[in-house]
Amino acid sequence: MEYMSVEDINVRSVRYPVAVDQKFEKIALKLGRTKRQVFIQMVDYFYKSKKDPLDLNDELLKNALMKNHQQYIGFIRNQENMLLIPIKTEMDRIFVSQGKIIESFNTQVLKANTDLLNNQYALAQKLTGIDGLMDTISKSQKSKEHLKKQFLFILDSYIKARDAFGMMTSGREKDELIALSRSQVSLL
Repeated sequence: MEYMSVEDINVRSVRYPVAVDQKFEKIALKLGRTKRQVFIQMVDYFYKSKKDPLDLNDELLKNALMKNHQQYIGFIRNQENMLLIPIKTEMDRIFVSQGKIIESFNTQVLKANTDLLNNQYALAQKLTGIDGLMDTISKSQKSKEHLKKQFLFILDSYIKARDAFGMMTSGREKDELIALSRSQVSLL
């Protein structure tokens, strides 16, 4: 059998002080990885992010964030000019228009309500007058009926008295009957 030679890829070593090793070990324990895995990941991180390990304040990140922040602000300002300002202008115009409509509506409704109340008051007064007139007509009608009955009574009395006269009735008695009948009618 031939032996396959497996080449050991771990041929490099890095030497560093004990104090750095203690920090390195704390980092590895905190992350739950081996020191070798953490080292490989650190190298990949710096390689891919192109960050300088000496840059503790991470100026590249700050610059990237600032650039993104400025882009967002530019986008917001653009949206403000394109959308928000025209929308606010239209809303202000609509608000003023609605205020005018409400004011006009309130004016017309108040006038209509006032007119309606005045008309109802005038109608109530006319109805009161009509009611009084109807009472007067009703009373007049009753007294007219009573007057007719009294007149018929006087007329019937006159007719009976005249029929009771004979050929020998004097003119004086006839005149007295006529005067009596007239006086009774005048009392009505």
